Amino acid sequence: MVKTGELTGKLEECCRQLAQQQKAQQQLREKVKKALRYPAIVLTLAVLVVLAMVILVLPEFAAIYKTFNTPLPMLTQMVMGMAAFIQSYALALFATSLTPLAAAWVLRQNPRWQRMLMHMPVMGALAKGQKLGHIFTVLSLTQQAGIPFLQGLESAEETVESCYWRGILCCVREDIEKGLPVWSSFQKAAIFTPLCIQLLRTGEMSGALDIMLANLARHHTEQTFQRADNLAALLEPVLLIVTGVIIGTLVVAMYLPIFHLGDAMSAG
Repeated sequence: MVKTGELTGKLEECCRQLAQQQKAQQQLREKVKKALRYPAIVLTLAVLVVLAMVILVLPEFAAIYKTFNTPLPMLTQMVMGMAAFIQSYALALFATSLTPLAAAWVLRQNPRWQRMLMHMPVMGALAKGQKLGHIFTVLSLTQQAGIPFLQGLESAEETVESCYWRGILCCVREDIEKGLPVWSSFQKAAIFTPLCIQLLRTGEMSGALDIMLANLARHHTEQTFQRADNLAALLEPVLLIVTGVIIGTLVVAMYLPIFHLGDAMSAG
């Protein structure tokens, strides 16, 4: 963009727009991280609490219950069995839980993995919206600076970190170089929304492509902001309920034999 500003004589305007674009993208990344940070913390704490109860507390209760000859309730037997299983295979379970994270880290730049990520529920929509907002922002800035559309596509291609999206933009650019209309080239990519195609077609036919690109950039950025807020609002109560049910089940399983012992003594 700085090079573009020098070539077009609009260095100050390009730098200002670039700063605004970088600020918006940074805010969007922070919004997505914030939406996932609190649920991740709650989930981590819940796992630690459950593990502490299973590894430290339940064995003590099991040792006490062994001194009685009365049978344990089914729920308590199931929890005790789960605790014994976790203690016996703790290292294997830990390694198994880390395997998907390690695989995701290794494959993060793999185009097939990135394509799968775009089609995942919730997370795919966030990732796709963020990329579309970034791409159309760059294209809008380059168009407003008077740069040819193909050169703007090259700029967008250079600023996108994802190999998957770089490949898509490269195919779009090649189709335009072959003589296809801009909107038709984007339509062939099959990743852009119908709204993108409709506005690109309208902008290309009316000579207001820069305005439509700016509208698409704003639309996808605002939509991703809203989805991140909705995700945070949805995950917080769901995780709290799930955590409460799990911990409540463990507590009930630990104390349920005490009531059964009282009933047995009364009957005796």
